[in-house]
Parts: sequence; structure tokens; C-alpha cells
Amino acid sequence: MSSYLTLSDVAEHETEARRSRFVCALAPVSTVAQAAAFVSGRRLLHPGANHHCTAYVIGEARKGDDDGEPGGTAGTPMLQALIGRGFNDVVAVVTRYFGGTLLGAGGLVRAYSSAVTETLDQVTPVRMVPATLMEVSVSHDLAGRLENHLRASRHQVTDVAYGSRAVFTVAVGQEEQAGFADWLATLTAGRARLVAGAPVHVADPAG
Repeated sequence: MSSYLTLSDVAEHETEARRSRFVCALAPVSTVAQAAAFVSGRRLLHPGANHHCTAYVIGEARKGDDDGEPGGTAGTPMLQALIGRGFNDVVAVVTRYFGGTLLGAGGLVRAYSSAVTETLDQVTPVRMVPATLMEVSVSHDLAGRLENHLRASRHQVTDVAYGSRAVFTVAVGQEEQAGFADWLATLTAGRARLVAGAPVHVADPAG
């Protein structure tokens, strides 16, 4: 697992090439279904446009769609722009209003790629770093104090469950796991149980 960039919110930016308008919208997504829903929303927002070309990178899933433009002139350069900038879990939609002048294959590639890169230039990306979901279990007499310390820490608490023991699921960055285990042992006088779970990505607490 490696770090990547993503978005915290939707971003939109408009460019122009020989009187054709290119309206690019980017959104953070975590599933292909979310990407499809965002694309559908953009189509509804711009019903009079000539093309709605798309690209997404979601985990290992990557796809570009030319939506009627000549093959390879829209979706692929949009996809390459996202990947080249190190973005993931993002969908891009470039809506084109034709301005009456043909751009040619090279012109289309430049226009669609630039629409995405210029929009990326406008955003403040979120860096996502590899982490592991750690299950921390303690007796109930330690739970309240431990929860307060966990929520005040740089680590994200993703779940809390109470049964025979209190169990906290905490996302801990890969490089911080040894320090987290030591911190936990000191805080609970060695009474906490720590089990490593699934790998995930979390926002870099360092920004």
C-alpha cells in the first residue's frame, strides 16, 4: 500500500478551446456506484451539452469514457491526468459545449487533459496514507479514560463496541504502530489487548 491524493469536496472549473466550453467537475468517491451517480447528476445539470466525458480512479479500478468523442481523445487523457497527479478515489466529468470549430484529435486530447489538470490546480488535496485498523480492548473500568485519550490523539477512532470488554477500533498509520503500542501499554499499565486488523488508508494527520 502506498499514499495517494484525493479530494475533500466537489471542485469545478471551466476552460475554453476555440469557442468550445469544457466544464470539469471532480468529486471524491469510494465506489464505482458513487462515481456513476455523480456522472448522472452532471448529465442532468447540463442537459444541452454535446458530451459528458468521464474518468475515475477508485482503488485499482480505472476507467475513461469518451462519450462520443473520437476514441482515446477524452477519457484516456482525463484518466492519465488523474493518475499522473497521484489522485485516487476520484471521478472526473468534463462536459463539452461545442463551439463550432473542430479541434482535431490532438486538440481534443489537450483540451480534455487541461480541463482536468487546471481543475486539480484549484483544489487543496488530501493526502491519504497507509494504516491498519487496530482493535484495542480493555476492561470497562479503563474504557472512559482510554476513549478520552484516543479521541484526543492523532489516531482516528472508527468504531466503539461494548460487550464483556470495551473494544475500540482505531486507524493507526503504518509508521506509528510501534509507538502506538508503547503509548497504549503505558496508558493502561499493560492491561489493554491489541490486535491488528485490516489495512486501510486514512488522511495524513500531518496534513
